Amino acid sequence: MLTHITEIRVRYADTDKMQFVYNGKYLEYFEVGRTELLRSTGLPYSEVEKKGYQLPLIEAGLKYYQPAVYDDVLEIHATVKELHSPKVHIEYVVKRKGTNDLIAEGFTTHMFIRTDTKKAVRPPKDYVTALEPFFKKNN
Repeated sequence: MLTHITEIRVRYADTDKMQFVYNGKYLEYFEVGRTELLRSTGLPYSEVEKKGYQLPLIEAGLKYYQPAVYDDVLEIHATVKELHSPKVHIEYVVKRKGTNDLIAEGFTTHMFIRTDTKKAVRPPKDYVTALEPFFKKNN
């Protein structure tokens, strides 16, 4: 299992008329958490694309527990639990920094595709190699 925590400060532009973070922003926060998780392994998403792969979103889910508001600092906990699957399933927990406040939980599922053919493929060796050490630490 691999987990990375990314901090995000809620911007005024992220909030709605109720002064809560707009519900659709959480998928953007998940994206930030996901890209930073990949970067933490030494394989940023830009490198995945340079090697001829993409990771389109094929499924997403989200559950809200309490609102976040302007200027809150949120921790986005992004976790990959499985390595050798053709799909990449990432789970997210959003907490208010410095508290036990659970703001939201969710997941995204992605599929590796070749950039040139747009056909689904198994995760490339570079990806598996970059992530394997993190999974061995937990065994």
